[in-house]
Amino acid sequence: MKYELLKKINSPSDLKALDDSRIPELSAEIREFLIAAVSKNGGHLASNLGVVELTLAIHKVFDSPADKIIFDVGHQAYIHKLLTGRREKFDTLRIPGGLSGFTLRRESEHDPFGAGHSSTSVSAALGFAESAALKGEKNHVVCVLGDGAYTGGMVHEALNNCKPDLPLVIILNENGMSISKNKGTFASYISRVRASRGYLRIKAGTGSVLSKIPIVGRPVRRLVTALKNAVKRLVYTSNYFEELGLYYLGPIDGNDYERVKSTLSLAKLLNRTVVVHLKTVKGKGYCEAENSPEGFHSVASSERSSSFNSAFAEELISEAREDERVVAVTAAMGIGTGLDKFGKEFPRRYFDVGIAEPHALTFAAALAADGLMPTIALYSTFLQRGYDSILHDIALQDLPVRIMIDRAGLALGDGATHHGIFDVSILSSIPKMSVFAPASYSSLSDAMSYARRIGTPVAIRYSNAAEQCELISRFERCGDILSPLVDFDLAAPPKYIFITYGRLLSKVVEAKELLLKEGISVGIILAECIKPNSSVADLVTSLSGRVKRIVYAEEGILSGGAAQGLLSSLHERGFDFSRTDYRISAISDSFASPTEPCNLYDFVGLSPEKLARRISEI
Repeated sequence: MKYELLKKINSPSDLKALDDSRIPELSAEIREFLIAAVSKNGGHLASNLGVVELTLAIHKVFDSPADKIIFDVGHQAYIHKLLTGRREKFDTLRIPGGLSGFTLRRESEHDPFGAGHSSTSVSAALGFAESAALKGEKNHVVCVLGDGAYTGGMVHEALNNCKPDLPLVIILNENGMSISKNKGTFASYISRVRASRGYLRIKAGTGSVLSKIPIVGRPVRRLVTALKNAVKRLVYTSNYFEELGLYYLGPIDGNDYERVKSTLSLAKLLNRTVVVHLKTVKGKGYCEAENSPEGFHSVASSERSSSFNSAFAEELISEAREDERVVAVTAAMGIGTGLDKFGKEFPRRYFDVGIAEPHALTFAAALAADGLMPTIALYSTFLQRGYDSILHDIALQDLPVRIMIDRAGLALGDGATHHGIFDVSILSSIPKMSVFAPASYSSLSDAMSYARRIGTPVAIRYSNAAEQCELISRFERCGDILSPLVDFDLAAPPKYIFITYGRLLSKVVEAKELLLKEGISVGIILAECIKPNSSVADLVTSLSGRVKRIVYAEEGILSGGAAQGLLSSLHERGFDFSRTDYRISAISDSFASPTEPCNLYDFVGLSPEKLARRISEI
């Protein structure tokens, strides 16, 4: 497709110059472009296909960047990127250092606020609106909030603080989904909020009749408004937003450009805080995505037959068949974590609490306190939101909650907001918390069984990948589940040793092979128990003075990470650092967010070449 219209749109002003009669044609071109771009590099497809007309209407009515447009999460921002001069960069979409899959402040003046995690948009929009008011600026602030994000508690905290008289437009895009089908009372409520024709007639008609009463004066006008609302409530119940003092418009067809544009124009004219409720079709215009919005929420560039989360789900289902106390909890990530399979077999023992990680963790803590055996599965990056709940509600009370941490390690496509590089550092600082990083499905099963036996909090982390069977077959375990694996003879160790864990093993093995070609013999210690690290520390201490150099390679943040934890344990054991050099290769004080397309592992110093250099350099 030649994209005759789209290629002429390089800024919002170009869109404003386009006659509205050409919008259907432009919408079709945008959808074709998105399908082609996302099919190449992967990305969020269905959510973006659903908001084409909405995004076009936003940029027709409002004036970015003077008016601030904020997208929750960023799953729905691809069209916004196309309309704001970033079309030519779409071939770098989700490539490290390329076009971000989310909004990113440094990427464009049209991205006033970065996003990656859900439910932040209303808080951010309110901040911009209050700032503009303090500075005497007249611009509007628009936030696009998916109904999935509406299940997050931050949205309601922000709505509770919204003032009625701010030029703030909150667009609630209801498509019935975020990634999985929405769960919870708020999600159910949104699906019931309807401004029916009768409701709108009452609202408009009452105002029309009362406005003809020949009485003037501010006190009477307030009385008239109160009477109008009373009449309305007699016939149609007011909704949540109006009870908060916010003006509500909708719901309307969010895929009807003319209706969306006229409604947004009215919201702008009102010059106050307005909630515009739209209903869109996720995957609009692409039959496969419309029929399977869950499957096309995020399109991967490649498929695989198995992964750690599928192995985890199978193991948990097996446990649940034997023990009715086994229950599962997730925070709107049933499909992503594999727990949807558990939910299908054990619906009463499966709890999807929506986008509410702190609540999910405390909820799991209470389940454990009352004798059940809860397992909660979260992505590493989202686990960060629940730190307080892990610390105070789980660990402090020494409750046996298993926390399965998916997407551990660098997120090559999603970037800095989704990197799973902080969880080891965060969890290692929490007393009574054990942390495992199984390298195989059998080790995953062993770690889960161990966690059930010891009856204390345990976190088990793994990447969004399959096990590395060929690599693991080279190793032998030194003892029990807490002990590391090695690929060398302990009685005659090589002069150089790598220590690592998780997905980075493949890079370390490549580094070893590079060094072997140079005649340098290298061994590898594979740690599967990160905390406690006593077994690893004992093994490494036994090598003191027998090896020349040890390099701990860690796909995680340096500060407080596993490598630094081991360093502390070695000092306690009297390790002779004068005879054996100990070095760390980890992500040092960085969010691992390059500004130009690159190999991300090389950028953070964890490529095979840089690891090899680290162990062999003087």
